[in-house]
Amino acid sequence: MLHAFSAVSPYLKFNPKRVTIDNTIFKLHYRWTFIILIVATILVCSRQYFGEHIKCISDTVPVHVINTYCFFTSTFTVVRHLNNTALSNGAIFQPGIGPYEIYEEPIKRHAYYQWVPFLLFGQALCFYIPHFLWKTWEERSLKYGQLSMPCLEETECRIKDIRRSMIERMRLNNSWGAHMVFAELLNLLNLMLQIYWTNLFLGGAFYSLGAKVYAERWTEQMDALDIVFPKVTKCHFHKYGSSGSLQMHDTLCVMALNIINEKIYTILWFWYAFLLLFTLLGLVWRASTFLFYKNIKFTRISFYWAKPGKIDDHELTAVIKKCNFSNWTYLFFLRSNLSEFVFNKVIYHLSSEFPSEQRENVINAAKLSPKDDDLGPSRLQTLRIDEIGSPLLEEKGSNKLE
Repeated sequence: MLHAFSAVSPYLKFNPKRVTIDNTIFKLHYRWTFIILIVATILVCSRQYFGEHIKCISDTVPVHVINTYCFFTSTFTVVRHLNNTALSNGAIFQPGIGPYEIYEEPIKRHAYYQWVPFLLFGQALCFYIPHFLWKTWEERSLKYGQLSMPCLEETECRIKDIRRSMIERMRLNNSWGAHMVFAELLNLLNLMLQIYWTNLFLGGAFYSLGAKVYAERWTEQMDALDIVFPKVTKCHFHKYGSSGSLQMHDTLCVMALNIINEKIYTILWFWYAFLLLFTLLGLVWRASTFLFYKNIKFTRISFYWAKPGKIDDHELTAVIKKCNFSNWTYLFFLRSNLSEFVFNKVIYHLSSEFPSEQRENVINAAKLSPKDDDLGPSRLQTLRIDEIGSPLLEEKGSNKLE
């Protein structure tokens, strides 16, 4: 059995050095839901663990013929015999199984079981599509988060790369955040679509399945699972007799596969409910970031949530004032991937590129002062982002002199 599930093992690996390009709720869609659906597909297709999917009783028709026919066509149960009282009194031995008048009494057909593995696999792919699109749009713009920085020179070089990338992003590309929001909305749309398709697939029984199972499983002898996923069904097989007349064989079929199907769809009901709730909460969070990203207190709390650590308020304020929503989102994920030390240096350099009002006053005062030869007016006017302080290298140089 472990060998059968080896196909999903690559998705269970946790790599702490992997760059984070999305949030936990996004991962619930493309990683955990994808894994659950793939595992369910493998279970449904694994005959060696649960036996034949269907076994029908027939005295005159070859077993393999009646099994194949009833699996490919739909079996049915009799609506009149879906009765808890009759089952409790022993009038019937299985829900939906008993004598009935052909063409006169209503019956409930079950034709979904041969399509279950295809639907589950298709749904798994649908949950991965938003992540695939987001990876394509993101274009490894957060690649700096995974780079190791073994020495101060390397660290300083990477900080310059990050701040240069940030400046270019702020000036040229404002669609990063929009693509992120679209991918998250696509997650919600896909989830609602999968719930609708599953309900349609199960004949309208999926919407209330989990609630009914929770309410009836321990109190009634026949619950919603026995109605949606019957263990024994009826099947009609027609053939010509020796005299040329049409004969109908009324046979019983044991649906062993429904033992697995009922558990899969019950788990999926509760998982989809959990996922829908947290997806909506995630979109509320995204809406709050869009409304309050200019608020320094909100930004400080958000960045601390991304990764705990201190950030200078004045430097952060200078940077946030120049950011739009897309730039703020990019900074948030930089905070998630970079260490506190490196991120603070990035903020320091960015704040130097976009000085606050207080810093601008200091610079203007320095321009008017003839005492500072190093930072004279001509020097301040030509200062570029790549030339703004290198505190790491300067610290290293001063240590050597000592």
